[in-house]
Order: sequence, then structure tokens, then C-alpha cells
Amino acid sequence: MHLLYPSSPLRAKQPDEQFAVEVNAVRQAGFSVSLFSLEKLQNGEFQTSSPLPKENEILYRGWMLSGEEYARLERSTANEGARLAINCMAYLKNHHLPNWYPSLADLTPETCVFPPDCNLEVELKTLGWPEFFIKDYVKSLKTSGGSRVSKPEQVAALIADMRRFRGVIEGGFCVRRFENFLPGTEQRYFVMDGVPYSANDNILPIVNECARRLKSRFYSVDVVQRADNQTRIVEVGDGQVSDLIGWQPEKFAAVLAKHFLACTDQNAQVKY
Repeated sequence: MHLLYPSSPLRAKQPDEQFAVEVNAVRQAGFSVSLFSLEKLQNGEFQTSSPLPKENEILYRGWMLSGEEYARLERSTANEGARLAINCMAYLKNHHLPNWYPSLADLTPETCVFPPDCNLEVELKTLGWPEFFIKDYVKSLKTSGGSRVSKPEQVAALIADMRRFRGVIEGGFCVRRFENFLPGTEQRYFVMDGVPYSANDNILPIVNECARRLKSRFYSVDVVQRADNQTRIVEVGDGQVSDLIGWQPEKFAAVLAKHFLACTDQNAQVKY
């Protein structure tokens, strides 16, 4: 397994500052690493700091990519004679909420999906829920007033803020029934080939259940405590583009090495 990270926009031979500590940690854990220019990839070029090893799988770690950008990365690595460990279909399976939601519907807030050109105010009135949490296929609104609304009439301003701060509505709208989660209780886990890992080595039953149901090579799971003491899955994401929330880079690197370096032969037989 060979790791691929975005390079610094100003220094092509250095990792992006956001991932520099992690790059050092995975190298110390035994991984070989290449860097590439994300900006050049977005412009149709693919340039790496060192040749990609043709005999190894390539695991990307970096910024979120659109489906089109990720497909371009997959084609580019293939043109170099290498192969991404996660193909584009598998990436979008975890990156886009509507793709993972059916497998976990009873473990996460009820969600309805609408196209980006719908009249969302009318759709919210039809649902009739007391409160709504609104995001696109990938992200919620972290700035301005946030993604929570209590009245359908508020959604137009929310959509305007989503377009203003995010630039684009990716995929469409995911309207989630609001649940009262306890602040400070969210935890991030990573699942690799059906094996869950945590920052503190404690795996909750709901995470094991998620790993059993959602068959995929590498993804993250965010779990939170609800006010009634129920544990809920609040988000799933592709593991390649998931931040190390609550994790030390050295711990994450050790888990990657334990799974993808020590178990290479076994993982090569796992198909998703």
C-alpha cells in the first residue's frame, strides 16, 4: 500500500500544510508516500513528486474531491500504471449520504433526499417535521446560521448561504429529521475492510453493527449520544477524505500500518 497526499500549493515537494504532520507519521509507520498537485489535477494535469509504484495499491489521503475530480484521479493513477485502492464508485458510496443511508436508516436520523432544483420550502411543508437539518450530499453549513431550521420559510436563506459559502450544492438536498444530540459526545471511528478502529480502542456496539452492514474498503463513522441516551450514527464518510477528529496522527498511522501493511495478503482477497 502506497499513500498519496496533496502537495503544498507553493512547494511541490512538500505536503500540504494541513497534512504535513500526518505524512511524517505514516512515513515513520513504514509507508512510502508520493505527493501530487491538486491544483494541477483540477486543471487536467497529474504530476507527482515521485513515480507511483506499479506493484502497489494507492490510497489517497487529502481534501474532499467531487465525483468528477475523483474519477480524474482514478484515471490519472491508472495512466501511471498504478491502481487506487478505492475506485470512484466505492468513493461515492461513502462520500454521498444517499448511498450509505439505506443500509443504516434505523441507526441515523430519518432522511429525505431532494434534487437541487426542487422547491424545498414546499417539500418541507409536506414533511411536516417540527425541525429540519439540511445539507447537500456531502456537507452541512458550518458558517452563518448553520443547517438547522424550524420553519420551512427559513430554508431559502439557508440555501443562499449554502451556495455562498460552499459555492455549489453537491448532488442535491438531504433533509434530516432533527434529533437532540448532546454537545461534546461525537466520536469518529474508521472502518477498514469491515474492521472498526477507534482513537481510544473502545468500539461501541453501534459501530460494530455499522461495520457489519456497510461493506466498503475504508470509511469513517461519526457516532453521537442523543439526549435520551440513545447512541446514533450522525455521519459516514470516505476514509480517504475524513479529518482526524479526535485522533492523534501517530495513532492513525499505526492503525493504517497494522491493517494495510501487516494484513496486505488478507486484504487483497477482500472484494467490495
